[in-house]
Amino acid sequence: MGAVPLLETRDLTIRFGGHVAVDGVSCAFERGTLTAIVGPNGAGKTTYFNLISGQLRASAGAVLLKGEPITRLSAPARARRGLGRAFQLTNLFPSLSVLENVRLAVQARARTGLDFLTMAQRHDDLSERAWGYLGRVKLGERATASAASLPHGDQRKLEVAILLALEPEIFMFDEPTAGMSVDEVPVILDLIEAIKGEGDKTILLVEHKMDVVRRLADRVIVLHNGALVADGEPAAVVASPIVQEAYLGVRTSSPAEATRKPAAPRKPSTRKKKAAKPTRPRS
Repeated sequence: MGAVPLLETRDLTIRFGGHVAVDGVSCAFERGTLTAIVGPNGAGKTTYFNLISGQLRASAGAVLLKGEPITRLSAPARARRGLGRAFQLTNLFPSLSVLENVRLAVQARARTGLDFLTMAQRHDDLSERAWGYLGRVKLGERATASAASLPHGDQRKLEVAILLALEPEIFMFDEPTAGMSVDEVPVILDLIEAIKGEGDKTILLVEHKMDVVRRLADRVIVLHNGALVADGEPAAVVASPIVQEAYLGVRTSSPAEATRKPAAPRKPSTRKKKAAKPTRPRS
């Protein structure tokens, strides 16, 4: 009997009326791996993420964490079990400062209560740890600014800092570099690489940018029309005909078209035309 996967979905399905958004997806994710989830717009990638993290309730199928079903658990309950989710759209406390947002995440992880005798000491400790996470995403200079005042790229970085502070076993990133400038993207990619380098964290990454997928992923799965259509090493999956058509929009040739030789160009004739013989006039 093989080892139990850290995370697994079995025949995971969700229907919205007559539309099947995720269609019987079965997939296992091992500890210490980074899996990129790709596919065209509307393929069901974010919906699949929402089913795993608990934002949506499945119509059928199951989600298992360490072999235990968590399908009926709420999103907060799944987060307490070690599922960490960064959203495609930022999910912050807009009126709180950047530091306060991260400090709340540190406090949630530490489960500190309102013990007034040690509150000051705990507050200092939580703040110090929060500063550390802000430093990792290069937001230390914006610590006192409100989350709402940050540009979109900095809000994405703040959300990653909050996710780091929760210290999950499984990191779920939904297009983490969306809306970022070219200069901001390396900060997030380097962080994801650092998390991957720790060796004991599992990362799920929804991403459209194939250069990011090639750089980070150990494995790529492809969703199309809600179904799992490809699964394997990045180079092999990206090169497969079904991905070329479904994801990249490239029409692959039929076997007959691929083997048919193009007609050779017709060479111009080098023979000289004979001069026409003069005709004798009739008498």
